[in-house]
Amino acid sequence: MNALETTMPAAEESWGTEGNLQLFAAGANADLASHELTFGALSLDRVDANFISVLEQSGLTGRGGAAFSSWRKLAATGQGHGPALLAARPVVVANGAEGEPLSFKDKTLLIHAPHLVIDGLLIAGAAVSASQVYLYTTPAAKKSVELAVAERRDTRKVKVVEAPETFIAGEASAVVNSITNGIALPLDKRRRLSESGVKGRPTLVLNVETLAHVALIARHGAGWFRTAGSDRDPGTRLVSVSGHGAEQVLEVEGDASLFGILASSGVDLSEVGAVLVGGYHGQWVRPLGYRLSPSGPGNHVVRPGAGVLHVLAASECGLAATAGILNYLAGESAKQCGPCMFGLPAMARVMNAIAYGDPDPRLVQELERLGNLVGGRGACHHPDGTARLVASALETFSDDVGAHLVGTCTRKSGRTA
Repeated sequence: MNALETTMPAAEESWGTEGNLQLFAAGANADLASHELTFGALSLDRVDANFISVLEQSGLTGRGGAAFSSWRKLAATGQGHGPALLAARPVVVANGAEGEPLSFKDKTLLIHAPHLVIDGLLIAGAAVSASQVYLYTTPAAKKSVELAVAERRDTRKVKVVEAPETFIAGEASAVVNSITNGIALPLDKRRRLSESGVKGRPTLVLNVETLAHVALIARHGAGWFRTAGSDRDPGTRLVSVSGHGAEQVLEVEGDASLFGILASSGVDLSEVGAVLVGGYHGQWVRPLGYRLSPSGPGNHVVRPGAGVLHVLAASECGLAATAGILNYLAGESAKQCGPCMFGLPAMARVMNAIAYGDPDPRLVQELERLGNLVGGRGACHHPDGTARLVASALETFSDDVGAHLVGTCTRKSGRTA
């Protein structure tokens, strides 16, 4: 595994780079001059719907969690919405909400490489003939984004919108709802944003890291993008590493080994008990023999989700850590459906009972039953992700479950946020 590394900025002045970086090649806090010196000035003259085929050849997938093919999202949004149909011209949104508590890669990117994201946003807008583009960002990165927008002459159509700091604020339909109505709650998941999103227009929502890759692909081509990674997972991706070790952002090649990523981050692998991959809607894994890829056989790969790797020390209790996450997720419910309003708090109560000493052996079956009840039945995907996390915890920490039920667990309660 070839890790391309950058350290997450606990404070801006501590940010640094190592290796042959792509997304952070312009350096820390890159202004427009540094950006253009590194990547060249952006030219939209030859960007049109044909760029979608370039994205298809690149194999770029979304970096926000779902890993959906980027070209398909552009094609679905731009189909049948040419310049002649002015009333139906699409909207493009750069999603930098990053409501996942363990993720800080998008904030890092927006603070240190905002112009690369803006380039990608403008390119995507040109490819689908967008009438308006939005950059949706958290307060932590908003100042950097606004300064970058103000530096440029090609950002007339760019509107910066502040995202609330809630877990579900980054869900695509919640992004649309927030921009349109000021309410960052998910819409009905059956609604196609490519047909009706912001103010009823066809809407394309792409993660800010995805758009940064779009900017590089537009400059260097699909073949260049595929020189990193593998056939099933081309290019590079950013991951937020936290927990047992220093918090940092790494740029790694697609299909990289989990073992290799953690070793390159300086984590003492002998002290690792498990890793939460993908964030609070991700999954716990051990051992570390997986590869990080959105596709491939389940016994060999683990999906990167939101690009989160949270390391749990061998001395920490995975069940207690999961109980803490469930408490948070239950509190972040959109309160729009029964599975969220009632199912998630019930799951949290049962997980806490298992983690903190209730010896009732029926608790595990009850937790599994609740997971089956909420999965696939929510108004959005929040219950699904929560059920997936719980299922992975029961599998990965099955030995710990037994120890808890007989009162012999000696691990410390792990903290995840």
